[in-house]
Amino acid sequence: MPGQARPARPVPRRSWLSEIPDLLTRIVAGVIATAAVGYVVGFTLWTVLISFTDSTLLPEYNFVGFKHYWQLLNSRIWQVAYLNLTIYGLGFILGATGVGLLLAILIDQKIRGENVLRTIYLYPMALSFVVTGTVWAWLLNPTIGVEQFVRGLGWTQFKFGWLVDRDLAIYCVVIAAIWQASGFAMALFLAGLRSLDGDLYKAAAIDGASPARMYLRIMVPAIWPIVVSVLVILLQTAIKTYDLVRALTAGGPGIATTLPTNVVYDYMFQRGLMGAGSAAAVMLLLSLLIVLLPYAIFQRLRRGKGGGHG
Repeated sequence: MPGQARPARPVPRRSWLSEIPDLLTRIVAGVIATAAVGYVVGFTLWTVLISFTDSTLLPEYNFVGFKHYWQLLNSRIWQVAYLNLTIYGLGFILGATGVGLLLAILIDQKIRGENVLRTIYLYPMALSFVVTGTVWAWLLNPTIGVEQFVRGLGWTQFKFGWLVDRDLAIYCVVIAAIWQASGFAMALFLAGLRSLDGDLYKAAAIDGASPARMYLRIMVPAIWPIVVSVLVILLQTAIKTYDLVRALTAGGPGIATTLPTNVVYDYMFQRGLMGAGSAAAVMLLLSLLIVLLPYAIFQRLRRGKGGGHG
C-alpha cells in the first residue's frame, strides 16, 4: 500500500570463508612488521654487544668494557671526523635550507615556466650521492674542471684548487651536497607556501608589507613545522653521509674530509676491527638519536596542542 514502510531486508551473514583473505593479510603484514622490527632491533643490540669486545674479522665475546669508546674519543681521526661533520653539517643544512627557501619564494610568484623550473631544481634529487660526487669531482679537479676551463678562456693565472687543499676540501663536499638537496627543501617549502590561506597575502599587502618582510615575518613562521621537518631531515642526512665523500674526495687529502661514517667503514671493512667499528657505529647511532628524539618529542607536543584546540 502507498505510504506503508517496506520491511527491512535481513543483512546476510558473512561466511567464515570470506574472512580468510583479511585474516591472511593481517598475518602476513604482522609477520613482515615483526621481522623488520626484529631485524633492526636485533642487529642494533648485537652491534652494541660487539662494541664491548675485541672482535676482529669474526665475533669474539671477550668483554673489554669501554676500551674502544675511549680509544675512539682520543684518536685523531675520530676528532677530525667529527670536526668535519660539524663544518659539513652546518654548511649543508644552512645552505640547502636557504637556497631551497629562496627558490620556493621565487617560484611562489607564479612565474612563467614554473613547471620546467621545478623539474630542473628537483632533478639533482633523482641522482645518487655517488653520481653527484663523481660529477663534482670532475668539475672541481684542477686539471680537467673549472680551473682548466677558465684558463682555456685566457685567464691563465686563475686557480681553483679547493679539492686538493686540506683546509678547503671539506667545502667542496658542502657545495655538492647543497646542490643535490636544495631542490628537496624547495619542494617542501613551496608546498607549505601554497597551502597557506590567500587572505594572509591580502592582509599583508593591505598593511603595506614589502615582499621580503611578508615572507620572513608572516609566511615562513606560518609554515614553521615544515621548516623544522626540513632541518631534521637534512641533519640526519648529514650525519649519515658516506657515499658523497667516498666518490668526491675519498676522505682526502689525507683525512681532511673524513666523516664518522668513513671511519666506521674503515674500521669494519678495511682494517677488520669489528669491535672498534661497532663502537664507532654505536656512537654514530647516538648522534642520530640526539637529533631524532627531540624531533619526535616536538611532533608529539604539536599534535597534543592541536588535539587540545580541537
